[in-house]
Amino acid sequence: MLTTDYVPGMPNWIDLGAPDTDDAVAFYSAVFGWTYRSAGPEAGGYGFFQLDGRTVGAIGPLTEEGATPSWTVYFHTADAEATARAVEAAGGAVRMAPGDVFTAGRMAAFTDPTGADFGVWQPRENPGLQAVMEPDTLVWTELYTTDDAAAKEFYRTVFSWTYQDMPMGDGMVYGVVSSSGSRAEDATQGGIMQLQKEHLDAGAVSEWHPYFGVTDCDATYEMATKLGARVQIPPMDVPRVGRLAALQDPWGAPFALIKGDPTMT
Repeated sequence: MLTTDYVPGMPNWIDLGAPDTDDAVAFYSAVFGWTYRSAGPEAGGYGFFQLDGRTVGAIGPLTEEGATPSWTVYFHTADAEATARAVEAAGGAVRMAPGDVFTAGRMAAFTDPTGADFGVWQPRENPGLQAVMEPDTLVWTELYTTDDAAAKEFYRTVFSWTYQDMPMGDGMVYGVVSSSGSRAEDATQGGIMQLQKEHLDAGAVSEWHPYFGVTDCDATYEMATKLGARVQIPPMDVPRVGRLAALQDPWGAPFALIKGDPTMT
């Protein structure tokens, strides 16, 4: 399970790149009850989503040329430079070289060999998200990939992840991800899923999705769609996991909702 007791390879930050941050703040505030706190005039429009005064994510304007609206998942690293070298050696690409974010920490942005973007956060004054595994916070991360075997090998090399493959029927296998250094009894933190042929034929690409826990999947789904979110998967029950739905926000950034325990996959 996710925890704020961060170790290398564990998700410790998420942020949203949006074309209109004011409208995006309004959307997510209505859906999850978040508030917004600016990181200051020197932060270039970047700020924090908060729940009961605790940071649960962040948002900023799109800054990379050709970038599309999306949530980026960041994983803890003790050494961003070493991780960048590991990414390149394993066949990934460095989109943004490691750099300081004031005195908060160091970050870098990468693309895995299958095309999925992700980042790393090396904490200094800011250790990462202040709340996870609660309603309206991050509870799971999931990679949909064009090549699950290549993706698993890449992240195993870079982060020393381990996997438990779970049959999903119709020949599909879900790779449950664990951080090898986690001190939690349950070290699972996310999953890796091979995109199926029909999705590939429709133009689907590799990408990470955040899952947010909710107390009522259907009510949150209805609120999100009422405010302009687009449906990827309507609410459905998944045995041993719970009830979930997958959406794109009004600008196209994918995210998912879940009522239940994704670690029971």
